[in-house]
Amino acid sequence: MDNIFRYHISEGKKVYFASDFHLGIPDMKNSREREKRIVDWLTSIENDAQAVFLLGDVFDFWHEYKAVVPKGFTRLFGKLNLLVDKGIEIFFFTGNHDMWIRSFFEEECGWKIFRKPIFMEINRKKLHVGHGDGLGPGDARYKFLKFCFSSKLLQWCFARLHPNFALGMAKYWSGKSRQKHIRNNYTFEGEQEWLVIYCRNVLENQHVDYFIFGHRHIPVDYSLDTISRYLNPGDWFESGQYIEFDGAEMNLRYLG
Repeated sequence: MDNIFRYHISEGKKVYFASDFHLGIPDMKNSREREKRIVDWLTSIENDAQAVFLLGDVFDFWHEYKAVVPKGFTRLFGKLNLLVDKGIEIFFFTGNHDMWIRSFFEEECGWKIFRKPIFMEINRKKLHVGHGDGLGPGDARYKFLKFCFSSKLLQWCFARLHPNFALGMAKYWSGKSRQKHIRNNYTFEGEQEWLVIYCRNVLENQHVDYFIFGHRHIPVDYSLDTISRYLNPGDWFESGQYIEFDGAEMNLRYLG
């Protein structure tokens, strides 16, 4: 594999993966309760965490103006920044709902931002990690929309709108889009699952021990063969799940 991101977990430490918090919906009260649950989880892992991988759609919508960022989420920002100050690395993969992240988190918070899935090696285990949207066969309409929304020109045009109007419009559209597709998001289709098909296509050309994606909103630990597995931590709307890796064992965990 070319351009592998290599990472080593120290003795007694672990890395964690979580995804799809969708902070900001359906309303302030529910979002804040979910945010507090996430912060409590981060507090529970901070003593043995070496890194936290956030696999996208942390926010239901995010857009940065040059000198303005959306208000809210201060509890999460504060907690993650405290972790960074303690030496815990934060790796943030943009999702389809927060792809318009720019430089704020890297420059102000010290997080590392990834805009595409990556191949990486952790303690000699090979991983393929990302948000997961737009991978595999089918869904040409979504892939075209993602291509359009990735346009720098579109982002520039959006930034010309006043934040009061632009952010309100975007949050409404983002929420409607998620509600429209939520039923399919909660149905795992086994061998017909498009992320499973994608994983199998990758395995035809190279070995990967663990495929770790978000986006699908359902917790998954699926054996692709006797060695390779596809894992997804799901979303945090009801309770919360995460993936824990100590360099030898990869496990899907559920909040107690």
